[in-house]
Amino acid sequence: MSRRCFLIVNPTSGTFSQQKVDLIMAGLKGRGLDPQLMPTQSAADPALFASRICAEESEPLIVVAGGDGTINGVLNGLVPGTATLGVIPLGTSNVLARELDISSIDDALDRLGRGESRPISVGEVERDGEKRRFVLMAGAGFDGAVVRDVRLSEKRAVGKGAYLLSALRNLRDWDASQLTVTGGGKSVTCHGVIVCNAAKYGGDFLLAPEADLFTPGFQVLCISGGRLAYLGLAMGLLNGTAVYSRNVTSFSAAQLELSGAKAVQLDGDYVCPTPLTIRTIPELVRLVV
Repeated sequence: MSRRCFLIVNPTSGTFSQQKVDLIMAGLKGRGLDPQLMPTQSAADPALFASRICAEESEPLIVVAGGDGTINGVLNGLVPGTATLGVIPLGTSNVLARELDISSIDDALDRLGRGESRPISVGEVERDGEKRRFVLMAGAGFDGAVVRDVRLSEKRAVGKGAYLLSALRNLRDWDASQLTVTGGGKSVTCHGVIVCNAAKYGGDFLLAPEADLFTPGFQVLCISGGRLAYLGLAMGLLNGTAVYSRNVTSFSAAQLELSGAKAVQLDGDYVCPTPLTIRTIPELVRLVV
């Protein structure tokens, strides 16, 4: 018998089309799966769908056809240790798909057909009793402000270029305040921090070579300096040397405290300002690899 799976699709994802969804449905069926299509209608739907599926199914296979934001939403509705998650890239950056070296929709479908999976660890942010998970990274400071200030109209018009436009605005209107990052036996005062659960950032750029989805804990990159430090970091991203910048303090930690009043983004979406705590959650979900 075909294995049942739930296909959560975000119609607002960067490369979405109904033709692609039809091909994905046919591709899943052709690989021995029985997909139930679940299109989202609001930003809250991915988490609500995942929560409902986990309540009704003992070991569900949930497939996300969308971008990193849709995957993050599903992640925040999962019951720990119950589900298997598959990824089909339809977003703007598709960082998780790139982390897994998924080269195309067909590649993703082939992996789902084979069904090989591994448990992954994720991060969780807590502020004022509210919790939110992330799979890729948490960024506070300039990184968070850039994501917070992305204009939807620009994202629709120029895709990833909207983040560059937001970065230029934040470079112009510079926030020189600092925060303190405490964890892993260290306490670092810096301008911003990127807490990496995965190695890649913004696409194929290697930011945190020691970060690993399949190992609990984070590579923490604390960034000091002003505008020129971030411009240097951007150049380092292009050749994979950003982590070695003299303006970056890198260390490993499984739990962190962030002070200050800085914008925070998780997996490319703005969530809240600091202060907050971050911790790792081992083996939250199995990921089709």
